[in-house]
Amino acid sequence: MLFAVLIGVALAGVLWLGYRGFADAPLLPQDAAPGSVVIERGDGFGTVLANLRGEGVTAGHPLQWKALAFETGARGRIKAGEYALDPGLSPRELLQRMAAGTVIQRRFTIVEGWNIRQLRAALARVEMLGQRSDGMSDAELMAALGHEGEHPEGRFLPETYSWVRGDSDLDLLRRAYDAMTATLDTLWAERADDTPVDSPYEALILASIIEKETAVAAERPQIAGVFARRLERGMLLQTDPTVIYGVGEAYDGVILRSHLDTDTPYNTYTRAGLPPTPIAMPGRAAIAAALDPADGDALYFVARGDGSHVFSATLREHNRAVACYRRGGCE
Repeated sequence: MLFAVLIGVALAGVLWLGYRGFADAPLLPQDAAPGSVVIERGDGFGTVLANLRGEGVTAGHPLQWKALAFETGARGRIKAGEYALDPGLSPRELLQRMAAGTVIQRRFTIVEGWNIRQLRAALARVEMLGQRSDGMSDAELMAALGHEGEHPEGRFLPETYSWVRGDSDLDLLRRAYDAMTATLDTLWAERADDTPVDSPYEALILASIIEKETAVAAERPQIAGVFARRLERGMLLQTDPTVIYGVGEAYDGVILRSHLDTDTPYNTYTRAGLPPTPIAMPGRAAIAAALDPADGDALYFVARGDGSHVFSATLREHNRAVACYRRGGCE
């Protein structure tokens, strides 16, 4: 009888050591490629284990997994989502992640200066992101987002957004729209007294032009200052990016004299004031510049060819700078 008890105790000890070794040992070999497992809403624990086996996780007996789920409090609390399977991850850590809903976070970046066509094309290329806007027109897209009748250009704030499996392109766009609205509201409340625009939407339009005119952060307030002075004096803005936007998909990378002479709602060589909508997605810095333009007397600028610009107060100075840089640069 005593011998049987001792055998039982020894066996229990072996099982306990085996359980502890399973619970805290790596799920996968150290040289295994990282993977993931997807848990759908309503999946039972048996389905969870089957999904893990399907992803190459062979560690542990189902009874050990059930015991560990009971010990960790994960049984009945596992949340739907996609979970990382890293080589160093233990069964205990995985179940704790599943109970906490610590799913894989992916990232999508809206680039400053993208237009709505570029944004939609980039979203369409994102694997595993639900494509609910596929086939929608821009008008239908905005209606689906709850903003029927609004033009989509410029409405989505350039920054990096996290998303998880199960999210859709509309989910990301709603967040980017709300982020732009909040940013614009904040900066509008802090605007300078001499800002050249009369509404937040006009600020968005001007900011989009500033965004397209320069990639040099320090120049944005200077560019804004030039446009502010031109608007105040009733001068044409004469900015190429608006013309290019008006040309649309027909633009092949070279702006022609015919483009400048062809009247469209976006041709600021033929029409005074701001264009009717933004021409791109401006970042926060461009919006801030539009609402607090730099002081000065410059009314013109020309690209140096390195991304920066030469600013001039008179047309004569500007023409000299244009001629200089067309020849290949100035001293």
